[in-house]
Amino acid sequence: MKRIGFLSFGHWNPSPHSGTRSASDVLLQSIDLAVAAEELGADGAYFRVHHFAQQLASPFPLLAAIGARTKRIEIGTGVIDMRYENPFYMVENAGAADLISGGRLQLGLSRGSPEQVVDGWRYFGYAPAEGQGDADMARQHTEVFLNLLEGKGFAQPNPRPMFSNPPGLLRLEPHSAGLRERIWWGAASNATAVWAAQKGMHLQSSTLKEDETGQPFHIQQAEQLRAFRAAWKEAGHQHEPRTSVSRSIFALVNDQDHAYFGRQKGGDQFGYIDRYSAVFGRSYAAEPDVLIEELRQDEAIAEADTLLLTIPNQLGVDYNAHLIESILKHVAPALGWR
Repeated sequence: MKRIGFLSFGHWNPSPHSGTRSASDVLLQSIDLAVAAEELGADGAYFRVHHFAQQLASPFPLLAAIGARTKRIEIGTGVIDMRYENPFYMVENAGAADLISGGRLQLGLSRGSPEQVVDGWRYFGYAPAEGQGDADMARQHTEVFLNLLEGKGFAQPNPRPMFSNPPGLLRLEPHSAGLRERIWWGAASNATAVWAAQKGMHLQSSTLKEDETGQPFHIQQAEQLRAFRAAWKEAGHQHEPRTSVSRSIFALVNDQDHAYFGRQKGGDQFGYIDRYSAVFGRSYAAEPDVLIEELRQDEAIAEADTLLLTIPNQLGVDYNAHLIESILKHVAPALGWR
């Protein structure tokens, strides 16, 4: 069995060809798609966070709304850029959203990717300490966030408060027990995957990673997942590790599918992003029988316990629900995922 969810970047554009022409459209449709995905039997609804862009940006109102409308599906991010985050305020938001959902939050964090503006985190009031870079700052924010999620008191109470306090130092509220064990890290390299394991965070691996060996993307990604699990075992954490990979996978089952994706050709791409050599994973688009055989060869999908299907959210709720259903119905059973 494999958990299968969707990952939306939440694009919107005022073009008449877009099914999401405003921020309101994409937010409301994201909720509707999560509800539809749960009804279809999917396991997760995940959302990417980007700032200064016509995409989803503030995840917690959306996650809370989905949590109130659904009952079973996991709700998460892939990923929140921690360079922009106040970990104290984030703990309060995350705790509230998790309680609303009944403990279904799966929060993916990361050091972030190139954004729409130069050093956008500076506009949010953050700057790396002297001698450090923005990646160091993101990890420091993350470590503070993880510590706060433990729920231990740290703040000195007012001796004459407006309302009575419990004894001892105070923690942030609302506290959601168990959320600390549902935090993920989006790692681009093997080293950061090992760091995530040491910190007790699960691993999210996307459709690109740092090119460390020159091998095909899925092989490098599978090695990253194995390195993560080895580091997790060595760290001795009590909860079970989880790993997810993201893929663009389209089962061509009707004329509309062929029109949208029938001309896509698979193949990894090698290039540069943020000044490091990277490998970008291929997309999959074929009739179900062909797709099944191609996916059997993907070592990273086989290694991961969770598969996130990246969706073209601007094509609307109904069509994206169809894409998810096609994988669940025509592909997943033959591969033993269902």
